[in-house]
Amino acid sequence: MTVDLCGIELAHPVINGSGTFDVIAARRVFGAAVDENFPFAAFVSKTITLEPRLGNPPPRLFETPAGLINSIGLPNRGVAGYLEHDLPGLATLPVPLITNVMGSNADEVGQLFEALEPRGEIAAIELNVSCPNVKTGLDIGADPAELSKLLAVVRGKTSKPLIVKLTPNTANVALVASAAEASGADAVSLINTLRAFAADPRRPGKAWLGGGTGGQSGPAIRSVALAQTSAVAAAIELPIIAMGGIATAAHGRQFLDAGALIVAVGTESFRDPIAGAKVAAGLLS
Repeated sequence: MTVDLCGIELAHPVINGSGTFDVIAARRVFGAAVDENFPFAAFVSKTITLEPRLGNPPPRLFETPAGLINSIGLPNRGVAGYLEHDLPGLATLPVPLITNVMGSNADEVGQLFEALEPRGEIAAIELNVSCPNVKTGLDIGADPAELSKLLAVVRGKTSKPLIVKLTPNTANVALVASAAEASGADAVSLINTLRAFAADPRRPGKAWLGGGTGGQSGPAIRSVALAQTSAVAAAIELPIIAMGGIATAAHGRQFLDAGALIVAVGTESFRDPIAGAKVAAGLLS
């Protein structure tokens, strides 16, 4: 059940959601077993920004009855630190590497693309215009015109396949997907987390999360993700990477039937690090 994603051959149609599987930490704990039993057909990095970010203050996670609300805030070393410290290890993974990036404007995104372009270790770039914890990303990804303007400036700065990660927090996700297609995207991915608020049980009216609001993920958003995947599949011809509460092969099959080419496992990997492998095995059986 090999899959061709923008010219990248994958062994099966299951990858990870960005920021949900820390392979560097997993290798420190489990060693060679991580690579020998790697659960995904490609690895998507956590979001990389132009400059280093510390992320949001704690608490950063809040468990809900059907998933998690996170307010991580994109902590990372910045693109220079990523290329120097993280990429050498990620390049030795047994699967293609997709680097996820985010910038607050076209100039930042352009610089990110230019920094990644010469690195042959990177098979594709995923442009995050959807994170609900960073205001500028949401603004770009929620407005088809703004997204078109961004891609018009930056698309020519990389020859790598470009995946645009759409925001679910918009009035018409299919319209935004169509704008991405018309402006040079090679694929789209969806959905990211839904904006959510966790109330502090000790302080009425106050937020539990250090960043205030966060993003809901997990089983609670699966039905929304399926609806948006179906709507986008009906609107565009690009390959679709779909995610949102996928925990079993049956869930993955629902997204493939809705029009996705590939599915991504995210929150379930926190509970079961080999969930991706189980989903893939079920789809292949």
